[in-house]
Amino acid sequence: MELISSAERNRLFESFESDAFHLELRDDYSVPDEDGPYASWLRGEPVDNSYMEPWLAMVRRVTREGKTVRRVRVVTEPHSSYIRWEYATTPVNVEAGEQIRWISRVALPRRTFPVGGNDWWLFDDKILAVGHFDKDGRVLGSELIDDPSTVAQCIAIREVLWSTATPHSEYKP
Repeated sequence: MELISSAERNRLFESFESDAFHLELRDDYSVPDEDGPYASWLRGEPVDNSYMEPWLAMVRRVTREGKTVRRVRVVTEPHSSYIRWEYATTPVNVEAGEQIRWISRVALPRRTFPVGGNDWWLFDDKILAVGHFDKDGRVLGSELIDDPSTVAQCIAIREVLWSTATPHSEYKP
């Protein structure tokens, strides 16, 4: 299995035509860029979201072009501290144009997921960037998959979860 870096995966945002969808299945992400802001939030300090600016600028640009950037976060309840932090910081993503929905793990209409139960980005219903993580939750990279059968399974999951999950503005942890 060949993995591409997060930077290489992010280049897919430069070329997708209409829809980028992310399925998040983890209750904790150990993303190095978030370590400092997350630690600040845990201490009750104000969070400087400037580390998110490259992402937010990209989302603003592509959504102004009429494209969609969506994600469903599947979460365990009660929430981990990381998910509580993610919820608290989500308004800046939404303000940039991302559409984010939440669903409790126990409310899932199905319990098994394609691509080994890993998170994935689906671009234009054509290509998957499947996230792989080490034992400590650090991102190892993404595997690109364009197999029509696997993509179709992920499209079906996306449709069910998107229609079932609660929009961020209505989700109350």
